[in-house]
Amino acid sequence: MTLEDALHHLAATPYGKYARATAGLPETQRAVSATLLWHLRVLAGWLPPGGARLMRPLAAGFEVANVASRLSAQDGPARTPQTQRWQPYRLGALETAWRTLERAATPAELRTALAASPWGDPGADTPWAVVTGMRMAAARLTSAAVPPARRWAQGRAALLTARELFVHQRRLPGPVRRNAAELLGSRAVDAPSFRDFRDRLPSAARWVLEDVEEPGELWRAEARWWRVIDQDGVGMLRDGRFGPQSVVGAVAVLSVDAWRVRAALESAARGGRPLEEFDALV
Repeated sequence: MTLEDALHHLAATPYGKYARATAGLPETQRAVSATLLWHLRVLAGWLPPGGARLMRPLAAGFEVANVASRLSAQDGPARTPQTQRWQPYRLGALETAWRTLERAATPAELRTALAASPWGDPGADTPWAVVTGMRMAAARLTSAAVPPARRWAQGRAALLTARELFVHQRRLPGPVRRNAAELLGSRAVDAPSFRDFRDRLPSAARWVLEDVEEPGELWRAEARWWRVIDQDGVGMLRDGRFGPQSVVGAVAVLSVDAWRVRAALESAARGGRPLEEFDALV
């Protein structure tokens, strides 16, 4: 199957509302993500007053993506109408602090705005520090505010920490390290090797690295993380009871479906050859 074939099939699905038949791979993958965000906003609108507080941490990845895209497009937060080539995701009630972050004119202002928001201080104003800090903060916020998703958040924190420490060989900025230690324990975060890190993880996070012997195999752990979210989400929905668990299950199933569609599109763009590694979507 080619990308053109995949776009033809996509047009007949709910993702077709945002995807264009003439779009390339990045635009189509972003359209899939935008469709997911719209579904999450609709779901949040159906919840009782205050329900968005449950949904906001689960949609935090879109705000991270807005900041990352802005930094990538401009090599910094400042932008002009002539140089802006991207459109941020429209977060609505799922926004954490985007309108404030969007107004930041310099890297220092962006860091200050983050520090004054639920995101917290990323520890530096470089693009890497900002995005890494936000991703770890998203795991912290999810763990604290969404109990049914706590295990997923800890697994995500383990993946992020392992990739930064043992693939990119980068030390975590102080605030990021503190968030990681809160989720994973200081012994794991201070581990001298990947295997020590894996073995020192709490049981709530160790599952994601089970049977992963070296950092080069983290792509397998990433795929496992998504499979577990899918299984857990389906189980929450099958439980059938009204309450936060059903909402979290719906978010999980919708998110996994979008991730799989994005992966299938990339496979089609590569001529149908199977992918070895999948990037995180939220």
